[in-house]
Amino acid sequence: MKIESEWRVLKHQWLFLNNLDSEARVRSLVEFYVAEHNGRIPHAAFRGQTPDEMYFGSGEHVPDTLAVAKVDARQARIAENRARRCAVCK
Repeated sequence: MKIESEWRVLKHQWLFLNNLDSEARVRSLVEFYVAEHNGRIPHAAFRGQTPDEMYFGSGEHVPDTLAVAKVDARQARIAENRARRCAVCK
């Protein structure tokens, strides 16, 4: 089931958006997509790690780093919202 989902995403969100004029072009687009999917795109099922980080065990720090970044971003957003005042509130 998982491979059907990945194939659908590859086709509809990548291949069909590009010019598929030769086998070499299709091959290079698929290779690029697979490299990006495995090495750069984080996955929620892996708590923000990429498939390569999960497979090679090099992403243990990612969930903790993301948790800290989430807290920091929330605090910054709250501070920014509190610093802004509308004309009515002033």
